[in-house]
Amino acid sequence: MNFKNKLISGHLIKRYKRFFVDIKLNNHIITAHCPNTGSMYGLLTEGNKVWISKSDNPNRKLKYTLEIIEVNKTKVGVNTHSANKIVLHALQNDLIKELDDIENVEPEKRFGINTRFDFLITSKKKKAFIEVKNVTLSRTRGLAEFPDAVTDRGLKHINELTKASKKNYNIFILYLIQRDDCKSFKIAKDIDPKYSQAISKAVRNKLKILCYDCKFSSKGIKLNKQINYKLK
Repeated sequence: MNFKNKLISGHLIKRYKRFFVDIKLNNHIITAHCPNTGSMYGLLTEGNKVWISKSDNPNRKLKYTLEIIEVNKTKVGVNTHSANKIVLHALQNDLIKELDDIENVEPEKRFGINTRFDFLITSKKKKAFIEVKNVTLSRTRGLAEFPDAVTDRGLKHINELTKASKKNYNIFILYLIQRDDCKSFKIAKDIDPKYSQAISKAVRNKLKILCYDCKFSSKGIKLNKQINYKLK
């Protein structure tokens, strides 16, 4: 995924009301949109270096969007909307080895009445739903975790994927770790026990877990390497 425009660097002041973040740019302060509904645990220390994008849309109330926060010299992608763009690029370019025989990719595919999965992929041999989760949390060096807050929406997706499996779809959750300093991944059971239990149950019922980290450049963010998943 390439950035539409060159990112602008600044320093974090504070996040508030979930969707607002104040950032110091040179000698003035701007308010940017924060496209992340999680707790962003460990990322919101005042003074952290950040990168923001500027919108070309003249009708947008907030012209800037928070994209990246730097923590301990590690860049962390916090824009959850970027996650699907990164994965779509990876799917279209056969960068995910477990999903390398794709013939068609459909984003935002409806399932049932009230559910949309991030992707439906099809080939002559299979059809599969993929749900993407953006991962930013790392409380232990080298270990990424999800979720960073209780996620009712994530729990719903697990249950709906299980229903899809019973209708002969292959089912995947891809945890996209938008950072490059982690070598393993696990579910944060202490943060959301219900989500952890649901994942364990779904894995026993054919859910496949994929974990990849990301590589950052001045031009954009792309899928990097596969990360080891710790079931417990």
